[in-house]
Amino acid sequence: TGTLGGHVVPLLRAAGHQVRILTRRPPSAADDGVEYVTGDLLTGAGVDAAVGGVHTVLHLAGGPKGDDEATRTLVRAAARAGVRHLVYISVVGADTVPLAWLRTKLESERAIADSGIGWTVLRAAQFHELTLTMVEKMSRLPVLPAPGGLRLQPVAAREVAERLAELTLAEPSGRVPDMTGPEVHDLASLAGSYREVHGRRRRPRLPVRIPGKAGRAYRSGANLTLAGALVSKLTWAEFLTERAEPAGRGR
Repeated sequence: TGTLGGHVVPLLRAAGHQVRILTRRPPSAADDGVEYVTGDLLTGAGVDAAVGGVHTVLHLAGGPKGDDEATRTLVRAAARAGVRHLVYISVVGADTVPLAWLRTKLESERAIADSGIGWTVLRAAQFHELTLTMVEKMSRLPVLPAPGGLRLQPVAAREVAERLAELTLAEPSGRVPDMTGPEVHDLASLAGSYREVHGRRRRPRLPVRIPGKAGRAYRSGANLTLAGALVSKLTWAEFLTERAEPAGRGR
């Protein structure tokens, strides 16, 4: 039901597969051909019902904390139900950037790999949509924070969804190559492109140093995949233009 799931579900349905969605809040108007089960991965409520009779589980749920516990709940239920393939979307840098929420992603990967169930894990860079949310918030400030050395490789969520659909319908593949965007940007260039598309005025920059081990990891590019990755096609500028066009037509 989220950004990624909204792209993945139609692809799986178009391939002729039945889809069951575990969600905390089912939509008021359900799509034909999609079954919704109400549940919560943190409490375990509804999870057994969601995975019962299922061949493949595509784990897209995530949040700022507790992802490792949620994944363990899902893994236990999937094992009881005889699920044969677990597919998980993780984050580039899960094992190289020392942040608490990335550690939960890494622990989730380990729980899936140790489950005894066939598994596939794809790590992806930051989605364009998440990057846009960050840039929009920054652009409302009187000055633009400029963390030194922080670079991102924003990737198109719909292209990640296409890759996930392929992996979901294939045999378990283990850890597959990371998926990233076609360009590496610092925050200033991301904000500059946003400003150009939306006609915003230029703001003064405020240099910021990210402290500690996390800062050193970002400055060294530990959150980037520069070799061996599957690279998406849609650029950051193209994404911004796409998002701005409907608003322009409306005006």
